[in-house]
Amino acid sequence: MKEFEKILFPVDLSSVSQKIVPHVIMMAETFRAELHLLFVARMFKYYDNIYVPPVSITEFEKEIVKGGKRRLDEFVKEHLKDCCIFEARVVAGDPGEQIIHYVKSEGIDLVIMGTHGRKGIDRILFGSVAAHVVKMSPVPLMTVNPYRIKDK
Repeated sequence: MKEFEKILFPVDLSSVSQKIVPHVIMMAETFRAELHLLFVARMFKYYDNIYVPPVSITEFEKEIVKGGKRRLDEFVKEHLKDCCIFEARVVAGDPGEQIIHYVKSEGIDLVIMGTHGRKGIDRILFGSVAAHVVKMSPVPLMTVNPYRIKDK
């Protein structure tokens, strides 16, 4: 069995990501692994056919990526300042697809991510990034339900 040398922690920068941090740190320290953080900024290219000027969409997307980089830096300083972070990156696109792409392109050995437990209309509108990654990941995946974590 291959050891976990590179761990990917995809974050959405919500309270869910914060709740999972202790599990991520424990796994990274246990395996002395490089920790990669990835935030995927959703793109709005799907709306360019509803009379929204493409320039407006493009500029808005650029601002989302810039804001994501700032917030990811803050997240690292707040929650992972003493950890073994190798890389923290922001990319644009579909979250599920970008996570799988990152796993393959960076030689990731393990993915640790949270589940949101969306139901009903939220699940229909937003889908499930975790479900997509579970189905498509070429490497082991650890999912953490942030609503089932017991506080110490």
